[in-house]
Amino acid sequence: MWSICKKELSQFFGNVSGYIAIVLFLVISGIYLFLLPESSILNNGFASLSYFFELAPWVLMFLVPAISMRIFSDEFKTGTFEILKTKPLSGSTISLGKYVAVLIILVISIFPTIVYVLTIKHFSVNGLIDVGEIIGSYIGLFLLAATFAAISLCCGSFTNNAIVAFLSAAFACLVLYFGFNAISQLPMLRGNADYYIDLLGIDFHYRNISRGVLDTRDVVYFFSIILLCQLISINNLKNRTN
Repeated sequence: MWSICKKELSQFFGNVSGYIAIVLFLVISGIYLFLLPESSILNNGFASLSYFFELAPWVLMFLVPAISMRIFSDEFKTGTFEILKTKPLSGSTISLGKYVAVLIILVISIFPTIVYVLTIKHFSVNGLIDVGEIIGSYIGLFLLAATFAAISLCCGSFTNNAIVAFLSAAFACLVLYFGFNAISQLPMLRGNADYYIDLLGIDFHYRNISRGVLDTRDVVYFFSIILLCQLISINNLKNRTN
């Protein structure tokens, strides 16, 4: 598994496009938090990163598929997956190795945003900030990124076309994040099944954790989606080996 992980990391960071993706995430977040008047931390009047954690799902929704779109498609397209089949590597080992590589890349992308925490701490009264809420928000952000990574790799395991992998992954992330909440807002469902439909969406559970409350039900939800997507990816890889 680690050999697969190292291979993906070396390919990602051996290409300038990998660095561009990470820099874009940080630049977009920085502009939103410090330059736009409506969301600027400096203009808020209170020490909070709520705007950042509201923006992050939108950025990750496209960043994660962009990072993941070539991981399987290039293997299928160039024929290097055929070489992997000749080695003593199971489909689960290959899938997990690639998934861990994407997670490491996402952690590297998110880690520099700690400077935002230091910024609000500097501007807050007596340096006091809601540490519990911030930690919960970062846990939620990591779980969200990990879930988007699993969804993106799952979509990528169906095709050898990187563009199709990107578009299908971005669409799947969008639907699973906002789709159920949008359906729950329908007038015919309000007061009846709206809560339970909203409960199926990623947005519901991400918002819960971002409040600083770590509920095991939310964690189980994220891990269930990750596991399901991994199982589908592994099955697709096994079918390609037959």
